[in-house]
Amino acid sequence: MVIDPTLLSILACPQDKGPLLLVGDELLYNPRLRRAYPIENGIPVLLIDEARDVDDDEHERLVARASAES
Repeated sequence: MVIDPTLLSILACPQDKGPLLLVGDELLYNPRLRRAYPIENGIPVLLIDEARDVDDDEHERLVARASAES
């Protein structure tokens, strides 16, 4: 399931309230804080406690993938 572009445009990181990058259909990514939020069954889980930190290598891969997909 793909997230509707209108919905994506209004979704924001619950921590810094900034925009998120859609990476495939599995996560939303905040490149500023390097936090990845899961998408489960097509539903974004935008809870700070559910996010995971991303290291430098994964950050580069996620940003490149999000750019290529948009």
